[in-house]
Parts: sequence; C-alpha cells; structure tokens
Amino acid sequence: MLDVTRNNLVTRFCGDVELPPMYRIRQKFDASHIGEEELPSVVRGELERMGDQVRPGMRIGITSGSRGVANVALITKCIADFLKEKGANPFVFPAMGSHGGATAEGQREIIESYGVTEEYVGCPILSSMETVEVGKRPDGKPVFVDKNAFEADGIVLCGRIKAHTAFRGPYESGLMKMAVIGMGKQHGAEQVHESGFHNMGKLMPQVARVIFDNTKILFGLGLIENAFDKTCKVRALLPDEIWEQEPELLKEAKGRMGRLLLDNLDVLVVDRIGKDISGDGMDPNVTGRFACAKSASGGINTQRIVVLGLTEASHHNANGIGMADVTTRRLAADTDLDATYPNAVTSTVLDVVKIPFVTENDQTAIRLGVRTCNEIDREHPRIVRIQDTMHLEEIEISEALLAEAQAAPDIEIVGGPYPWAFDENGNLW
Repeated sequence: MLDVTRNNLVTRFCGDVELPPMYRIRQKFDASHIGEEELPSVVRGELERMGDQVRPGMRIGITSGSRGVANVALITKCIADFLKEKGANPFVFPAMGSHGGATAEGQREIIESYGVTEEYVGCPILSSMETVEVGKRPDGKPVFVDKNAFEADGIVLCGRIKAHTAFRGPYESGLMKMAVIGMGKQHGAEQVHESGFHNMGKLMPQVARVIFDNTKILFGLGLIENAFDKTCKVRALLPDEIWEQEPELLKEAKGRMGRLLLDNLDVLVVDRIGKDISGDGMDPNVTGRFACAKSASGGINTQRIVVLGLTEASHHNANGIGMADVTTRRLAADTDLDATYPNAVTSTVLDVVKIPFVTENDQTAIRLGVRTCNEIDREHPRIVRIQDTMHLEEIEISEALLAEAQAAPDIEIVGGPYPWAFDENGNLW
C-alpha cells in the first residue's frame, strides 16, 4: 500500500476554515425499472428470439465485465441457463481489457466479487490473458481477442450501454466496446488506446468490424440502467442489430443518467471512488472533470474536487484519483499501485492515476478544498457532498445552495441544517 508522510502542518493551516451547515436533499429522477423478481422472465423473453443461434453441443463464451453493473450475476446466470436449455455448454470469461491488474487471477477475482461465480451461474469461468490475432485494422495494425472466446463455437456479448468517460461517438460504452476493449484483454486494449481517446469514436467501429467478421459472435444482450443504477431495459440483439440499434440505445441511456442538478460549485466532496463505480473511479459525466477534455465534456463546474476514500469492491484500484484536487491519507494508504497503474498504461492516460494533495483526514481535506478556492464567498461556500457518482438521489448541500435547491422543481429538501459529523480522527466514515 502507498505510504505518505503525515502533514499536520497543513491541518494547522486549515484550522480556521469554518465549514457551513449542510442540508440533505433528494434529486428526483425517473425511477422506473425492472424489478429483480421479474428480471429473469424479461431476460428470457429477450433471449428466446436468439434461440436459432444456438445449437446443441456448442461451447459458448459469455462476457463478464469489470464494472458494477446492476444484477450482473443474475443476468449472467439467466444467459447461461438459457444456453444450457438449448443444449449448449456455456462458460463465462472476463472481458475487461487490463483491469484486475492485467492478470487472469485478478480479473476472475473481480467478477467473482460481483457474484459471478461458477457455483451461482452454473458453468465454468475461464480467465486468461492469452489472446489471438484475428485480423488487421485498416491501418494494418493487428486486432486481438481472448483466446478462449475465439476458440469457442460462439460468443455472447453482455454489457451495459452508457456514456463513456473519455470520448464521444455513436458507440461508447456498450456491446461494441465489450467486443473491442473487453475481449481484447490487455494486449488488444493497448492496441486500440495507443491512438488516443480523440480517435476512439472513429477507431472502435473499425476494430469491431474486424472482430465481428472473424469471430463467432452469436448475439448481444444490452443493458440500460436508470439514474438509481437499476436495470430499466434489456435488449437482445443479433450482430447486425448491434450495429444498427446500439447508437439509439446509447441516446436513451444518456437520457436516463443520474446527474447533479446544482451547478457552479466551489467544492464537490466525493466520499468514495472505485472501478465498480466508474471506469474513471468517479464518472466525469457527473463531476465535469475529464481526463481527456479534448474528446469529451459534460457534467458540472466546480473549482475543487475532494475525494475521501475507495470502495471495497475496487480492490485497492485508485484509478481516477488523479482527477481529484485533494484526497486523504486513508485513501493513499488503501491504494495498491500494482492494481492501479496497469489500466493507465493500457489507456495511455496517466493523469487519472496521479496522486493529488494528500491530507491527514477528511476534515482537513474538505477545509483545504475551501481554502484554496479563488474568488468565493468564504463565509458561505457552495459545497456538495455525494456518496459516489452512482448514487445521486440523496446528497448533501451547503447553506449557500439552499435557495437554489428550494426553487428547483426536481429537488426536495429532506433534512438539515446540521453540522459535519466528523469522528475523533477527523473522518466522516
């Protein structure tokens, strides 16, 4: 774990910063979704149309990614059960580029932490970083896919469709990216990322075309989540339909995203980041802080971002911490650089893993965020505190934002005012 020197001097520097009372608000988003009890029948209904793609005896690989996708274990089990009922022999394979420390063991550990285990899904998990070259891009560079998937009789792509954190295009995060980056493992992902995210919107369909033409993709199951990270749409797509329909599903997914309804902040406090929350630890489509600002934009405006800790499910991967201005010694000590750095090397985006200003505890981190803002009302700073960028229904705001929140039709005040609840060590949790 990363060790850092204590900096009590900074704590003293910030001791005179008064943090304002906070209020709890509820942001109102469309909460419609598919309940967990009805999800198996919905998935089954979609898969039935894909039945002609499956023949008895086929070995079929099912992709499993590294993000915290809602109901991922249940949905993966539904796919495996469907394939077995058709007489096929399914297996699951991690499709997550270089995540999990770019090791087979690390990638298996990630999907198992989401409940995707052999015992639950009822089929083997084959985790390997070995790849096979399946063709070449228009520029002559090779295209790679997971060896186990390539040697199977068929592949089922399963993934969440949503806005990417670093580029814009007709295909962003989704089934196309699962085929190109996920199935490409570290080797294939690196080949794509070396051209830079500003070229990704153009390059990804080119690479996908090679993969679709030279592997046995049977169909895909695209998932859309609402602002509360609950499954709200499941769509089974034949290979040609993925090309035709994923762009429209992406537009729908973007319209469903959670966001912050208050803007122009002085300080955004994020309790935790993690790869299970976003590929960038915290979703820049929410925070407005993009590592690749030339190829993507959105979110809010804020002078300072303060990040307090890591999620347990991130497995000590602090990817995205470089987008924070201030963090804590607790987070730094919880960071495993061997788990954090491979993704940055593969993506060629080093800013996301830079270590920001490290403070002794949460209280000093937030005070430092306020102290180092320019041209603000220091007696009434505009502060928002969120758990993470996946959970945005109930958040906290400072007194300076209260009038704007009261005037907003999609915001309800549910509590406050109350002081910051730091413990004896100056931490919030």
